[in-house]
Amino acid sequence: MKLEGLKVVDLSVFLPGPYLTMTLADHGAEVIKVEAPSGDPGRCIGLSDGPHSVFFRTVNRGKRSVVLDLKTPAGRAALLRLVDEADVFVEAFRPGVMQRLGFAYEALSARNPRLVYCSISAFGQDGPYRDRPAHDLATEALAGAVGITLGGDGAPAIPGVAAADIISSLNALSGVLMALLRRERTGRGDYIDISMHESVLAAVPNQMGPAMAEERQPVAQEERSLGGAAFYQIYATADDRHLVLAGQEEKFIHSLLGALGRMDLAPLAEAGPGAHQAPLIDLLRATFRTRPLAEWVRWFEGRDVCFAPVNTLPEALVDPQVAARMAVVTDGEGRRHVAPVIRFRDEPARPDWRAPALGEANGLLEMKAAE
Repeated sequence: MKLEGLKVVDLSVFLPGPYLTMTLADHGAEVIKVEAPSGDPGRCIGLSDGPHSVFFRTVNRGKRSVVLDLKTPAGRAALLRLVDEADVFVEAFRPGVMQRLGFAYEALSARNPRLVYCSISAFGQDGPYRDRPAHDLATEALAGAVGITLGGDGAPAIPGVAAADIISSLNALSGVLMALLRRERTGRGDYIDISMHESVLAAVPNQMGPAMAEERQPVAQEERSLGGAAFYQIYATADDRHLVLAGQEEKFIHSLLGALGRMDLAPLAEAGPGAHQAPLIDLLRATFRTRPLAEWVRWFEGRDVCFAPVNTLPEALVDPQVAARMAVVTDGEGRRHVAPVIRFRDEPARPDWRAPALGEANGLLEMKAAE
């Protein structure tokens, strides 16, 4: 596997850091998850289908857990021994915590110059908000993403994806891999400062036109992918399910409106987003309300239109595309897992589906202390 031989020390909890280090573990890295005596709070969040919560096991598979109290001299000494042999160090505490504990980048780099040190935080390591407590939703709100995610009543809605957590994790993964590549040439590691807030801000380039060009908030009802276009829209069906149209190219417009016998309305869609598309949106709303979702799924088969049913999560897990690509797999205990997304032809991931019991690898610390 690509990352065999890579040693990672992971102090992070919840989602952004663990998702990053799980990805490294899936591709061969040895990940030591350092937990406080109380453990990662994710162990107790949500439903369980075995010894761990589904949330915890889906972002911590393939790791080894050690328990350290970093407020004690013995705990700090043990962590330093792990760092001395590590390639990557990941932490997601509030800025300043690592400095107070004696594990700032400067201190660890002095011991291990090849160390790639990654910090993920809500707002980054400086700036007026650096000490604010915040999780995903707060950073999405400050970055403007919640303000353009509107419900049917026009009010901001909670996004269904923890975008700040996941996007910051993927940015951190990119940074870690770039730093490791550069280390091959220089022999030195680097420090990576990842802000969840900035990760979201950078993730909406397609919505920035009004804000950057005219210093105004996008009007969702008039924007291309926020609600102002008939062919980028959510529609209810007769059974109170929903489907989406998600492609505004001319060929898709003609394919659907031709099949419905309403090519006369094509110029409204072709003229771009805006209030002038209201008659077309009204027509499609009325049309899709005439049949249940399953019938529309069959109707769209073979038609060149960007269409999709709005799946529930249980439906998404058993979707034919998911099944064909084995994107969801079942382990020996009957638990389901989402397979690694990064697929290499020559060196595919070989994930260890088992999540670590709290402190199960503490014997590793005793071995290192004896060396």
